[in-house]
Amino acid sequence: MKDTTTQAPQEAPTFDGLGIAPEILAILNNLKLATPTPIQHQAIPAGVEGKDVVGIAQTGTGKTLAFGIPLVQRLDETRGRALVLLPTRELALQVYEAIGNFAKPLGLRGTVLIGGASMGMQISDLRRNPNIIIATPGRLIDHLAQGTIKLDKIEVLVLDEADRMLDMGFWPQIQRILSAVPKDRQTFAFSATLSREIMELATKHMKTPLSIEVSPQGTTAERVTQEFFIVRKEEKARLLESVLEKHPGSTIVFTRTKHGATRIMRGIKAMGHSAAEIHSNRSLNQRREALEGFKAGKYRVLVATDIAARGIDVKGIELVLNYDLPSTSEDYVHRIGRTARAGAEGHAISFAEPAQRRDIRDIERLIRMPIPYSETPDLPPARAMAPGQYEESERSFRRPGSFERRGPSRSPYGNRGPRRSPSFARNAGRR
Repeated sequence: MKDTTTQAPQEAPTFDGLGIAPEILAILNNLKLATPTPIQHQAIPAGVEGKDVVGIAQTGTGKTLAFGIPLVQRLDETRGRALVLLPTRELALQVYEAIGNFAKPLGLRGTVLIGGASMGMQISDLRRNPNIIIATPGRLIDHLAQGTIKLDKIEVLVLDEADRMLDMGFWPQIQRILSAVPKDRQTFAFSATLSREIMELATKHMKTPLSIEVSPQGTTAERVTQEFFIVRKEEKARLLESVLEKHPGSTIVFTRTKHGATRIMRGIKAMGHSAAEIHSNRSLNQRREALEGFKAGKYRVLVATDIAARGIDVKGIELVLNYDLPSTSEDYVHRIGRTARAGAEGHAISFAEPAQRRDIRDIERLIRMPIPYSETPDLPPARAMAPGQYEESERSFRRPGSFERRGPSRSPYGNRGPRRSPSFARNAGRR
């Protein structure tokens, strides 16, 4: 006899029942956030209970709210202080924006300490005793060295993109910071990989942490398609022109060097596309302008080094193009993770030179799947570019302003001068 019984569809998880305070649930509702991601669903209850958490998850999985909600909820009760460390200025500003959505309505104050912004303005912000400090390790060490900040009142410490900070050589600074914060604290460490250093960090500096892994190392976004072109170095620019004509959507082009990014950006402009560049040779204001212009659609193409490979949350990127293969297979995963975010579809194209077939095999081994090769199409004729013909115009950009002042129709970076660090809810009152 044929079984005609059917199972009821499984309901999507919600933020209810995770231990989140009613006022924060109301904020989630106002932000139209109804369904937690897997890392949020597992990390938030532990975080709300005050447990230490080690989270292993790829970029684009919602890690910021996984630690941000427990952090804000605790500070709302204690009016204490938290420290969030991130590897890059862009990530720090992004986390500042996300946490500010919850901190501002609860009257919590915060600031960002990053390079490229005025030390004087940051010192002024610190004198207001912000509850939440979001910082890059280098600038935080500068403040510690000058005696403009003390970390002895930190209740919650977050190391976001911890493996990236270690890769960038921040381990000595992180160790110094760990020695300056109280031992009796709650600690979150989030990483895309579980390296030896991350295990050492968890063992020596955390209290029986709960380990959460929602996607194994090498896991790519579910709905990203991938292809490789084998192409000689001298043909890359012409193939890039062909690809951009075929794929008209928003695109990130990754290069391995800063000078290469500048050269390629100028070439893309010569092809008739709007483009901007983002790398460590650019000032903070220039990097902000490029990223915000890309988000807003002012620039169709963003040319970047691996400074943008992790954590930059831009919705609707249709294509990631690896003009140069990354130096590690792990960085390939982070790069292509810029597309196909939050369930959307996306495509990743990589240019590999004939001698780089071993690098391709290493990538396939890491992601545990073969990547198809595509035939090189008929290429357009080479363009002649006069030196300096496509110079980028320099534009000033406004600084991130406080959450308290920002209106819904204004730039997320407020209306003050370009060198001041952001400080959300600067004038918010205590309860």
